[in-house]
Amino acid sequence: MLKKLLLLYENSILYTENPETSPEHLYVFYHDAENEWIGIPKTEVSEKELTLLKTIYTIVEEQPSISSSSTNGWYDFLLLDGPPPKYPSDSHFRLIQFNLNKNDASQIEMESALKGFFTKEVSIIWESSRRGIVIEEKKQVSLSEDELISMSETLESDFYVKTSFFIGKFHPISEQLRLRFLQEKEYFSFGMSYLGTQDIFAFEHIFPAYLAAHLPIELKNRGIQGISDVFTEDQDLFSTIKVFLESNLNASLTAKKLYIHRNTLQYRIDKFHDKTGIGLKDFYGAFTVFLACLLFEQNQKS
Repeated sequence: MLKKLLLLYENSILYTENPETSPEHLYVFYHDAENEWIGIPKTEVSEKELTLLKTIYTIVEEQPSISSSSTNGWYDFLLLDGPPPKYPSDSHFRLIQFNLNKNDASQIEMESALKGFFTKEVSIIWESSRRGIVIEEKKQVSLSEDELISMSETLESDFYVKTSFFIGKFHPISEQLRLRFLQEKEYFSFGMSYLGTQDIFAFEHIFPAYLAAHLPIELKNRGIQGISDVFTEDQDLFSTIKVFLESNLNASLTAKKLYIHRNTLQYRIDKFHDKTGIGLKDFYGAFTVFLACLLFEQNQKS
């Protein structure tokens, strides 16, 4: 049922887990029979349609947000439409969003652990019992992606809670920062729904899949024409090509990830080239095939 709504509302998002707190621009509905949620842009739903949807599905109401220490006005600014916090005009911040896979983690302990990874003081606010935001001011040294991966692994080891992070970009302190946050929040929710095996997300990781999901049906069909048949016939070939592209065409790393010999990897790459006529050694071929992989994967899930 919800998948049919995706055809009616092209900019909607399907969730396989409770999004907990929905983006302000979305109505989120839950279908208990399928145990799935869908977020539909409010601008695309008329009052009559909203009434009808409420009678068929359960609308997910925004849960009361949980306050936190040392927020310095960030809570009001990001979540309650308040004014920007008071900082020098040349200050830049990035918002590192996080999501816990369970509700019973101690917020005090999690805050203490998170702050321990940063060399400078950061503010942390909670949107719900599972989702929160680390506000980091731009300094000479900022946490790298590898360090955030280590943070996620440490939290899982110490607290037995799997944590996903979205690394926002640094932006100047202004009213526009809230809009940037809402965009990044939407990308994070999309990433957890469609790319849920990852622990660390960033715009550049998510946007290709986000773009593929929002392409018109005609373009989607064109994008996987021919390639889809090859992947359908040989799922191992699909997995191999996708991991190879995600590993930046590094054969040794790909073979290690897939637990196969490099000769086996090369055989599969040659096989793909023979069947499609598309090489993976140049940017254009790699980009085209990666987009086709994303479209094929999304079709498999729909």
